[in-house]
Amino acid sequence: MNRRNFFKFSALSAAGTVVTANNAQASEVKDKAMASIIDIDLCDGCKDFDIPRCVSACRTKNEQIFPVPKKPIMPYFPQKKFEDYSDQKDNISRLTPYNFTYIETLKIDEKQVFIPRRCMHCDHPPCQKLCPFGVIGKSDEGAVSIDKDFCVGGAKCRDVCPWGVPQRQAGVGIYLKVMPKLAGGGVMYKCDMCADLLAKNQKPVCETACPKNAIKFGKKDEIFAIANEMKKSRFIYGMNENGGTSTIYVSSVDFNTIDEAISKKYKDKSKSGIMDMKFHTNPLRNSQNLAMATLIAPMAALGAASIAVIKSKKDKK
Repeated sequence: MNRRNFFKFSALSAAGTVVTANNAQASEVKDKAMASIIDIDLCDGCKDFDIPRCVSACRTKNEQIFPVPKKPIMPYFPQKKFEDYSDQKDNISRLTPYNFTYIETLKIDEKQVFIPRRCMHCDHPPCQKLCPFGVIGKSDEGAVSIDKDFCVGGAKCRDVCPWGVPQRQAGVGIYLKVMPKLAGGGVMYKCDMCADLLAKNQKPVCETACPKNAIKFGKKDEIFAIANEMKKSRFIYGMNENGGTSTIYVSSVDFNTIDEAISKKYKDKSKSGIMDMKFHTNPLRNSQNLAMATLIAPMAALGAASIAVIKSKKDKK
């Protein structure tokens, strides 16, 4: 067995152990799994509103967790710069630590196309598998979220996310207390699919705020059944990308054309915080990333256990 096959075998063995350990809960989790369909043909970008309703609803709901950085912000070793979006709190044209969803506006063959963008909430999120500190979780409903209280902003999650979703704000987070000059750099922020509302069997605010009913959440098997019916006459995105996601887009315009329009729009501009619509394979299929996930797993487990102990102590106070 060579080195590469060893790593693959180790990772698959670890995965098999996890699957076996959780097999008893698999049916219950599957029953709780949620997904959403975003109908691009229905979205008009809320042209009658100053701010798209899904964007404003998301910002209002999450305002209480928006970062308040401690200044002056000092870069951590060996970095010479840091990411600070505290002066861009009103920027709704891209993903930021203060804006978890945005509307991509494109013109394709004289047609205006509006696309709500946010975290795809992957079935097998590489951000979760490759977080060295184990602070990214996935709920039974399928929501992928970052624990802001323990994230140190290393940004590995953004590096491995095919869409570059998580965004970092410096000058906040636990790293300021435990390792301000050695590691970290802030906290990573992104959409958590309104996990608290889903847990209470309530709809995420982007759906309830949408005046065109362009965003629809439901049980994952039901959403996928609808999507499979829709793809007979329109184009689908999200079912297979990155190994499968909980966010399905449907459109009368094919997604290759949409992605070309996005690339053209940002040809000479920064693409930071901007999501493409390419077909992405899961980076964990790469043997090096798979090996890294295997090596990181014990560290992440230790980190998660430490966090659980700290939380338990806080709850008892």
